[in-house]
Amino acid sequence: MRSRWIGFRSPLAEGIQQFLLSKRSLGRKFDSEENSLRALDAFLVLRGATRLGEITPELLDAFLASRSRPRPRSFNQMLGVLRRLFDWLVRQGGLERSPLRAKPRRETAQRIPYVFDAADARRLLDAAGSLPTRPRAPLRGPTYHAVFALLYGLGLRVGEVSRLRRDDVDLARDLLVVTGTKFGKTRLVPFGPRIGALLRSYLALRATQSSGGAPLFSFTRCGTVHVHPGTISQTFHQLVPRLGLLMPPGVAPPHVHDLRHAFAIGTLLRWYREGVDPAARLFHLATFLGHVNPSSTAVYLTITPELFAAANRRFEGFAASPVREVLQ
Repeated sequence: MRSRWIGFRSPLAEGIQQFLLSKRSLGRKFDSEENSLRALDAFLVLRGATRLGEITPELLDAFLASRSRPRPRSFNQMLGVLRRLFDWLVRQGGLERSPLRAKPRRETAQRIPYVFDAADARRLLDAAGSLPTRPRAPLRGPTYHAVFALLYGLGLRVGEVSRLRRDDVDLARDLLVVTGTKFGKTRLVPFGPRIGALLRSYLALRATQSSGGAPLFSFTRCGTVHVHPGTISQTFHQLVPRLGLLMPPGVAPPHVHDLRHAFAIGTLLRWYREGVDPAARLFHLATFLGHVNPSSTAVYLTITPELFAAANRRFEGFAASPVREVLQ
């Protein structure tokens, strides 16, 4: 065991270690959760807790109050980490009952993402492709053109795109090998002829950097450092004002993650138009996006006018069939 466990000193130290080990044995990273539990451990030490019996509901309420979590969603995420820990300890016999009594905060206004349509995406790719090369950013335009094409065309996460390596691109089988995902899994993402042509063209520009383990997207001359997800996000925000987007009322300003939303909604809309039952394919979409279950995918399926119209047409066709049978 490496020294990552050094620093847990509260009565929960061993329990936290075993809890994290159990989660990571299932392939989950649990890095942000570990940070939250380290904060809890340090708080308990600071408050002088030396026995499990001293970890009371009031002490845990004080810990939650000490964390700067003004948004309900952020508070509930922290609360969820604590709940999973204590519930696990109870199941393992380490505690008779959970001392956690705090309730989730009510989430009210949810951010409504901007949904990029095909025309918006073309303008974004054109703007990205026209970015000038800089001394410290060679092939800047082609790189961002390819990055945003993968985000919109395949629904990848920003971190997944930034971590891609040259040998993750399988042009023989038209596949991307996506490793180190949000849930610590590896998945294969197939792509069509347009993405394939784009990747072949981009790789030809990077032909001098031939190492298979080299980052696919890099601005260093030796090509050994991945483009940081934050840099991709910053560039996206710099390009958005040039796109002339018309923001519907109540919709939040575009984020780079909205390209992933657009992929999910575009896929659902295409299924409606093709007469495919979306419910029967939701597991396929969840797998493609790298979600553990379809409920995570449902978060991306914002209702748009086009999606609502397509769903309405499908419902009308479904409802009309029995009526025609009765009349005949």
